[in-house]
Amino acid sequence: MAAIRPYQINVDDAKIERLRQKLALRDLPNEDTNDGDDSPSRGPQVSEINRLVSIWGTTYDWRKVEARLNQFPHFIASVNIDGFGTYDIHHIHKRSTAPQSVPLLFLHGWPGSFLEGTKIVDDLARGDGTPGSRNFHVVVPSLIDFGFSSPSGGKDFSFEQHAEAYDKLMSALGYNEYVVQGGDVGHIITKFMAKKYGPSRCKAYHTNTPAPKAPNPEPHPDLAAECEKTALTDADNASLARAGEYATDGMGYFKIMTTRPLTLGYSLRDSPVGLLAWIYEKLRAWTDAYPWTDEEILTWVSVYYFSTAGPEAPGNVYYAMEHGAPAAFDAAAEYTDVPFGVARFRNDVLVLPKLWNRTLGPLVYESDHERGGHFAAWERPDVIIADLRNMFGDDGPAYESVRSIVSV
Repeated sequence: MAAIRPYQINVDDAKIERLRQKLALRDLPNEDTNDGDDSPSRGPQVSEINRLVSIWGTTYDWRKVEARLNQFPHFIASVNIDGFGTYDIHHIHKRSTAPQSVPLLFLHGWPGSFLEGTKIVDDLARGDGTPGSRNFHVVVPSLIDFGFSSPSGGKDFSFEQHAEAYDKLMSALGYNEYVVQGGDVGHIITKFMAKKYGPSRCKAYHTNTPAPKAPNPEPHPDLAAECEKTALTDADNASLARAGEYATDGMGYFKIMTTRPLTLGYSLRDSPVGLLAWIYEKLRAWTDAYPWTDEEILTWVSVYYFSTAGPEAPGNVYYAMEHGAPAAFDAAAEYTDVPFGVARFRNDVLVLPKLWNRTLGPLVYESDHERGGHFAAWERPDVIIADLRNMFGDDGPAYESVRSIVSV
């Protein structure tokens, strides 16, 4: 059984001072070469990055943020991964006091962190008091190589190991059955967990970033025929156009992180300015006009800068995406016989036709939203909370999946 101990975030004073020194000694690119004052066509505006760096190095108060984050119940679980040794998994664990609560594992992505789950933890555990609605015991880990969890230690640590780690985390917390909510990298890990541990342990899952393939007539003849007969909606066409633009003009990060992550890693480890620009671009480009505050941006970046494994470590999971057989996205697109639900946000970077989602498994719940982008739990926590309550409530379409949990 994994050992679990309480944890408080407490970054060394020396690390904070070193960050300030590095920021004060910054060297920035020459004046902006972007087209127009607000265009990020070549990358983030130098003037905007300089402004944020100045705040980060002077008035931004990490200790205040740290104290606020430490109001959540943090823990470290030491989990043994078969053939790889023991890893410390940082996590928030908020138990509900309500009867018939369902254990929920929330898995973040990149460039997110456990921070994404902090907007939904309390509401999901507390519930809304509606008869038949569902409360949850919420577990929000830092993925291995992220936040305050251990480094993975090498490229051989892949999605199978991530899946094993978080299943064992849930077991260590006393949850032999659970459901998962995952997006981005978290969605891929969720599919690996569903394939290996579902439906006996991983009972069902919900995702805000499904990545299905177009229905193939061989495994999905009826669905492929239905797609042939069904005209794409205006929204589908707009989403496909957006996805095409993203594939052409927004995938540079993916190519380098899946092929030469360590080359980039030297800069991310050594330069907090480079790290800020690298993450800032995605926070702006992948959200739906979300009103980021300076403190939010700098906190998201600070979690990477102060992380246990280092800001370059998440490159390991990207390298693993393209160096498995099959590749991780192909494996995640396979049909898995575990009930699932989807929240579709029209302004995410990849939104594919709704019918395609049925190639992933037995789709029991779907919601569609005009507003919202890639970081759903941060941008639209209200939607993720409502979806989970509705999907797993007494009258929800996934109730049968959790009946064995709530009837105990």
